[in-house]
Amino acid sequence: MSKSDCSFNTSTQYHLILFVAGNGPNSSIARVNIAGICENELAGRCTLTIVDVLKDFSAAAENNILVTPTLLICKPEPEVTVIGNLSDHEKVRRALNLEALQS
Repeated sequence: MSKSDCSFNTSTQYHLILFVAGNGPNSSIARVNIAGICENELAGRCTLTIVDVLKDFSAAAENNILVTPTLLICKPEPEVTVIGNLSDHEKVRRALNLEALQS
């Protein structure tokens, strides 16, 4: 697993795991999209772990990940899964419950 903290803030509110398959086009797009979301929407409030299933298939199996790219939102609960390259920013924001925070 490759770990990338959005910030080293000790009061992490979001824990995200992005499952990708190597450097394929959709996996690369998903990496860029989630990095932008972490930087612009969750700055200082998230921890992002990137799992390349080609190198660590057991992590995908343990989390029941069958398709990549897949974003697993572990915290805050409930656990939510977003499948795809994360280009639909509104869908990702809803999954992260960010709209409720900005109301």
